[in-house]
Amino acid sequence: MTLSSPLLLVAGLLVTAALAWAVIVSSRRRAAALAAAGASPANLRTYLGAGLTVAGVGVLAVATAGPAAMVPVPRVSGTVILAMDVSTSMGADDVAPNRLAAAQRAARAFVAAQPASVDIGVVAFERGALTTARPDADHSVALKAIDRLKVTGGTSLGTAILASLTAITGKQVALGRDGAAPDIGYWPSATIVMFTDGQNRAEGQDADVERAAQAAQRAGVHIHTVGVGTTAGTTVEVAGYHLQTSLEEEPLTMIAETTGGAYHPASDAARLDGVADSIDLRLTVSDEPLPLAGALIGLALALLAAGAAVTVLRTGRVI
Repeated sequence: MTLSSPLLLVAGLLVTAALAWAVIVSSRRRAAALAAAGASPANLRTYLGAGLTVAGVGVLAVATAGPAAMVPVPRVSGTVILAMDVSTSMGADDVAPNRLAAAQRAARAFVAAQPASVDIGVVAFERGALTTARPDADHSVALKAIDRLKVTGGTSLGTAILASLTAITGKQVALGRDGAAPDIGYWPSATIVMFTDGQNRAEGQDADVERAAQAAQRAGVHIHTVGVGTTAGTTVEVAGYHLQTSLEEEPLTMIAETTGGAYHPASDAARLDGVADSIDLRLTVSDEPLPLAGALIGLALALLAAGAAVTVLRTGRVI
C-alpha cells in the first residue's frame, strides 16, 4: 500500500491516540468514582460507543493520507508494426476495389480499434522496405502513412520482416552473411501485422523468409499475417504485360506459425473489414494504484455513526 500524504497519517494517528488516551483516563476516573460510591463497575458495553468513535476517527485518519493499493491490471499495450505490401500485384482487383485499397481500409480499422497504450508504426515493403511511420502513441501518424501508400515493384517478405524488426528495436536488423538469424534481444510486447498477397518475388534479392521469421521468433515478436486476395487470382498489368497473380497462403502460414502468430485469410472486402476483431494482441500486466480513501471514509462514517447511536441509546444524550 502507498500513501500520498504520510504526514497527514502521522497527524491523524496522533489525534486518534490522544482521543483514545482521553477515553481511557475518563473510564478510569468513572470506574474509581463508581467504586467509591459502592456501585457496580461499568461493563464493556458502557464503553462501546466511545470505542466505536475512536475507531472511526482512526480509520478516517488513514483515509486522509490518500492510501492506495497496487493491483496488477492486464491491458493491451506495446508496439505494433503494420507491414503493408505495396508491390505491383497489390493493384489486382480480385478484392474490391483492389488489394491495396482493401488492405488500407482494414489497416485503418485496425488502428482505430487500438487503445492509446499501443504504439503503432507502419512499414511499406516491396523489393525493399521503408519505415513510413515510426511507432507512436499518436495513431494519426500511422493513419496518414497508410493513406499515402501506392503500388510499386516486387515483393520481399523477408525484407518486410527485417524492416519491421528494425522499426521495433530502433536499430538496423539484417541476417548474417551466412544467413543466420541475428540476436536482437527480447521484445515480447511487440507484434507485426503483415498485410500482403504472399507473393514473394524479389528475383534472388529477397532475404530468407524463414530465417527472418526465426529472428522474430527468437525476439519474442509475434507476426500475424493477413492474406489479401483470392487463391483463384486475376491478372494485373505490369509494364504493358498482363501477369497472373493470386494469393499465396503457404509462406504466410509458415511465418505466422514460426512466430506464434496466426494467419488470417481475407478473400473479400467483408472479411478484411473484420480482421481488426480477429487479431488478438498480447496483454501486459502492470501494477496500477487503486485508491482506497473512498472505501475507508465510508467505513469511518459507519463507525462514527454506530458510536453515536450506541451512546444515544445508552445514555439518552449524544455526549
